[in-house]
Amino acid sequence: MAGTRRHGAGRGRPTLEEVAARAGVGRGTVSRVINGSPRVSDRTRTAVEQAVAELGYVPNRVARALAANRADAVALVIPEPETRLFAEPYFSDIIRGVGAELADTDLQLLLTLIRTPKERQRLADYLSAHRVDGVLLVSVHADDPLPDLLERIEMPAVLSGRRSAHETVPYVDSDNTGGAQSAVEHLIGRGRETVATITGPLDMYVAQCRLEGYGAAVRAAGREVEAELVASADFTEEGGRRAMRQLLSQCPDLDGVFAASDVMAAGARQVLRENGRGVPDDVALVGFEDSAVARHMDPPLTSVRQATEEMGRAMVRVLLEEIAGRSDRTAKRPQMVLPTQLVRRESS
Repeated sequence: MAGTRRHGAGRGRPTLEEVAARAGVGRGTVSRVINGSPRVSDRTRTAVEQAVAELGYVPNRVARALAANRADAVALVIPEPETRLFAEPYFSDIIRGVGAELADTDLQLLLTLIRTPKERQRLADYLSAHRVDGVLLVSVHADDPLPDLLERIEMPAVLSGRRSAHETVPYVDSDNTGGAQSAVEHLIGRGRETVATITGPLDMYVAQCRLEGYGAAVRAAGREVEAELVASADFTEEGGRRAMRQLLSQCPDLDGVFAASDVMAAGARQVLRENGRGVPDDVALVGFEDSAVARHMDPPLTSVRQATEEMGRAMVRVLLEEIAGRSDRTAKRPQMVLPTQLVRRESS
């Protein structure tokens, strides 16, 4: 029957107007049904859905996005060079989690690295034009202007971590202080008398929190936090090597080290070996993240496990909520802290 025949392939793609004519309704009504509006009667919705099926109508996603002032895309912004992106498992785990959570949506993921002030300004201009629906921002430093820009232009955004204890932008973080404290308590509990730490860059709140956890464990054991037992680095392997050399020169009799990342712990392990220090016999070593690096070290590294891939997934869930309800700016902003767990291995 002509009334049930599908739209002929040779006539081209069926239009919204043709669906409206088939259903006996206006073009706007068809648009409301396709976009899931509740302001349509069940009878009308059924008629439109039947017309869509009969004609084989496929909505134009680009047109729908424009009409709804949507880009159907989110940006994952990492203000770090490629060397860190590919060398540190943290970033690949975040990306894996983000990609997995976006897989069942219609959103396109745009991965952006920021390495220079020029690239930062170009990204700021791009975001100000609202060419994405939201931003996931990873590896945030205290002086990073991007979170404040995103707030000014009312761009939905979620941070991995925080700039400070008073962060205003939605974020997903790990219990960095508690995790670091458990690591150092473990070292002290294993009888280590002189426990040092290698911190991340202290313009990052994550590094400050892990240093705070170190200090809390040291003081809880009735000891003083000594400046010569603290060396700052940059979450890289080379940074871990430099910091370990510094610690050995300042305090040759140290017998325990908490490194604020597995990658820095790997660098520290190399320097200890070069200096004839056995792990764990001479120096017990603990890292943070429980990445693949920890499992593949020799000996395998005791490390604080953080659910990095789950952080990526959670960031997407929070961002989708922000995109859907951004108009209510008086509501409490989503802030999530995921638990950590110490995983004991042979290095300690």
